[in-house]
Amino acid sequence: MARGYQVCTRCVMDVSAADITFDASGICNYCTEFMQRSGDIINIDSAERNLRLSKFVDQVKVDGAGKQYDCIVGVSGGVDSSWVLVKAVELGLRPLAVHMDNGWNSELAQSNISSLVKKLNVDLYTHVIEWNEYKALMQAFFDSDVIDVELLYDNAMLAVNYRMAAKYNVRHILSGSNQSSEGMSIPAGWNWFKYDRKNIVSLARRASVRIKTFPLLGTLGYIYFTYLKRIQWESMLDLMPYDKAAAMQALQVGFGYKPYPYKHYESIFTRFYQGYILPEKFSVDKRRVHFSTLIMSGQMSREAALQDLENIPYPSERALTEDRQYFLKKMGWSESMLENYLSRREQHHAAFGSEIGLWNFCMKVYRTVFKKC
Repeated sequence: MARGYQVCTRCVMDVSAADITFDASGICNYCTEFMQRSGDIINIDSAERNLRLSKFVDQVKVDGAGKQYDCIVGVSGGVDSSWVLVKAVELGLRPLAVHMDNGWNSELAQSNISSLVKKLNVDLYTHVIEWNEYKALMQAFFDSDVIDVELLYDNAMLAVNYRMAAKYNVRHILSGSNQSSEGMSIPAGWNWFKYDRKNIVSLARRASVRIKTFPLLGTLGYIYFTYLKRIQWESMLDLMPYDKAAAMQALQVGFGYKPYPYKHYESIFTRFYQGYILPEKFSVDKRRVHFSTLIMSGQMSREAALQDLENIPYPSERALTEDRQYFLKKMGWSESMLENYLSRREQHHAAFGSEIGLWNFCMKVYRTVFKKC
């Protein structure tokens, strides 16, 4: 029996998430789980939050004493990572800003990053992946019809930040990830395991793509950096009050920051992927997760989210047309190639080889050992 349409009465998650459930009041499992997991972080007493932040900053300074940098901040040009860099400097930390360039940066993202590091007087390292290699890897993902083409960027970004932390013997990577603006779980099937080196290699091999400059990271690499090199990703924004709109305004006033319409739209491809490919090919609108998180953290009204969801996930039809043409030209596709791609059936990542089983096994062993200790 086909499932009828239903949307949560508290957030805006709906039945496009295959595993969504609703209670008698129409409230979904996604926002319920979010509040159970993140409520204490969002609603923490200000004095306790300040104490935790102070202890964290002191620890970063102690661990970084005598080193060129005491932390790494991965910057994309988006609000969250930009605000982390600003706050790190304000708190007296000595960050190295790290950016991963996959050839899809918007001019706006480049401008935002350049203005930020210049005014903050921090060093910036940019890792550039050779474009033809990255393009070929993207094509391999498109040809395989798997959903998470952004696995390529996310995996490379993780690898670059870990490598730079190891190079400078830094133990803390300050992330823009946070519970108040992106803490809700992504539905199963909307993305893929981000440390899946094997999946990337398998898809590349299937398309006869040689990996030379792409900085791969897998389960064993994660174990090496995390447990042997003792490098930790830290969600510093969870240790302070964080209002995304207020942060954006402060960035605009203080650093000439230019905002984006939706989360992660600082990348032209991410904008086209989330705003067009995901909805058209996979029936996924990630705005539902992003808006729902903002609703639950009190930064957006449900009414405003529902109204925005009535619109296309783009600033305008004109912007969509421009990005579509840019994508076709950069990838060397014709209109018919794009339409053919969009019409094909989705394939699961695991069908092409994956190390998610290895990851789950290692995490199970870790939890077992940790409990015994």
